[in-house]
Amino acid sequence: MHRADSAGFLDLGPAPSDYGRARFVVLPVAYDGAVSYRAGARAGPAAIISASHHVELFDEELQKECYAPGIATLAEVASDQASPESFHHQLFDAAKRLTADGKFILGLGGDHSISSALVRAALSRHERLSVLQVDAHCDLRDTYDGTRFSHACVMRRVIELGASVVAVGIRSVDLEEHAFMKSAGLEPLSARRCHESDDWIETAIRLLGETVYVTVDIDGFDPAYAPGTGTPEPGGLDWYQVTLLLRRVASEKRIVGADIVEVMPLPGQVMTEFLAAKLAYKIIAYVGTQDAA
Repeated sequence: MHRADSAGFLDLGPAPSDYGRARFVVLPVAYDGAVSYRAGARAGPAAIISASHHVELFDEELQKECYAPGIATLAEVASDQASPESFHHQLFDAAKRLTADGKFILGLGGDHSISSALVRAALSRHERLSVLQVDAHCDLRDTYDGTRFSHACVMRRVIELGASVVAVGIRSVDLEEHAFMKSAGLEPLSARRCHESDDWIETAIRLLGETVYVTVDIDGFDPAYAPGTGTPEPGGLDWYQVTLLLRRVASEKRIVGADIVEVMPLPGQVMTEFLAAKLAYKIIAYVGTQDAA
């Protein structure tokens, strides 16, 4: 897999973005063949990377530049909108090669269905894995729109892979999902709880295992902060809630991979893709800081 020809994530020079030395790889996944409402997330990766060229390399929170471990940007994993299941296998094959090289994959979607392939690749290297899911929706349906690989089913597939899931920011649940969660003993941390209690981050950390994969559906944020998404839900999380959660998880657990999905660029504004770009750099910064500790 080769680097994209155009300027990559953060528009870094050739040395810090060289694949051979890079600790992190940004994997753009231009796929939205498994959405259930509005399409357009296939344009998300390119928009996030373009927005990242305007993110400051100096992190004001951590008081340093955070790209020294190396961040390589790969060519898009694109699809001719093949079936969701066949694309899952295509993406898994691509991601497994990266994990075999010991890379930390930061996937940029694309719809949320891509996450099960990336988690599957992470599991090929890490036997025990917890998945931290920031999301408005549970995504626990068994099938949706005639496929088990819909974005509405992604976390059900992740659980079937053997990973545990801790969901944060949930505020839209189907009756089937509610019944499944009751039978499986799952209790997501709702957005309401995140807004009304002081212990939600401690609870999330307690429920996670030592090795963590992070998946951020951009609709986990309130649409006031990230309106560019296919299935927006009111009452979501804000920037400081999400970044505090991620910083705490990075400091107390071992994050081994991540993705940011469901960014659907809107004409005339770049708010959502810029937030996603800055969040991607934050994830790299938090993980890299712990690597160096």
